[in-house]
Amino acid sequence: MDALFAFALAYLLGSIPFGLILTRLKGTRDLREVGSGSIGATNVLRAGGKGLAAATLLLDLLKGLAAVLIAWRWFPDAVAWAALGAVIGHCFPLWLRFRGGKGVATKMGVALGLGWALGAVYAVVWLAVLALTRISSLAGMSAAVSAPIAAALLGEMRFVPVLAALAALVLWQHRANIARLRAGEEPRLGAKA
Repeated sequence: MDALFAFALAYLLGSIPFGLILTRLKGTRDLREVGSGSIGATNVLRAGGKGLAAATLLLDLLKGLAAVLIAWRWFPDAVAWAALGAVIGHCFPLWLRFRGGKGVATKMGVALGLGWALGAVYAVVWLAVLALTRISSLAGMSAAVSAPIAAALLGEMRFVPVLAALAALVLWQHRANIARLRAGEEPRLGAKA
């Protein structure tokens, strides 16, 4: 029962579409009609600029972190279920007909909640790949894949399955990006459209 409650609460937190809310408050066009149609920070950057993108990134990260911290407090045996629920909620929010973001920032919040060292590895990989390539999707996918590996190396084997499942979800959400990467057509941050 704890697993169900932890998952449901985390799903509801994860499904808050901060990117869409912030761009609507600013009065920009519907975020889902811009770029990839995602509600995440990279698409907010296209629609609303750097400030809104940074706020979206932070809020999406915080909802993943909050979901896991709440689970640690009330459902300590179901923390992995909360981690899963938060990212699934972000990717498939009920009130947006299950069309949300790609899960990268929310998974970083989840990783931080599971352990600061996991979150640090995630952030370092994300920022390093972004700095080297300027390809947001590649940085996000690399960070997502690094999380279960980091968990295993840090001896947190109990979190490897959920982090691996979330890495698979993030990769699935980026399938169009992967196709563009293979074709050499994935845009770089700062490049002209």
